[in-house]
Amino acid sequence: MKWLDLLAFFLQGTLEMTGLIALSLALAGVPLRWKRIVPAGVALAVIIYVLRQLPVPFGVHTIAGLLLIVFFIAKSTNVSATRSFVVVFISGVTLALLELLIVESLFALTKIEADVAVSKNVMWSLFGLPQALILIFLALLVARYKKPVQGAWKR
Repeated sequence: MKWLDLLAFFLQGTLEMTGLIALSLALAGVPLRWKRIVPAGVALAVIIYVLRQLPVPFGVHTIAGLLLIVFFIAKSTNVSATRSFVVVFISGVTLALLELLIVESLFALTKIEADVAVSKNVMWSLFGLPQALILIFLALLVARYKKPVQGAWKR
């Protein structure tokens, strides 16, 4: 993988994982603490990158990532594992819907074929940036309007 491909992957991946974690926390009523969320997003992007390099079936990295977010929320907050699973599932479905809507719209607007975009890592990562940014925006929006639970974070 070229350095530009790697940079594009980590830029998009870190923003997407950070947004997924933040939206899950906001839905659970946990105040957004970016000094905890961003490092977790970076770590998750690295783990997912490693998993994608292994000879495992496609999609395993997604399931592992979602389960790691459930684990992160359950261990670092006072949110139950069940509730963590529910909010992460909702966030994951939100990401999937955003990805479908945005990527299909970008294919239609740019007239780029899906197989061409997927084969060019930088282009595919750039196609993923809008939904990553929208996830972060949604997390901020939910956090603004949902009353945070006091003492939601451990330590």
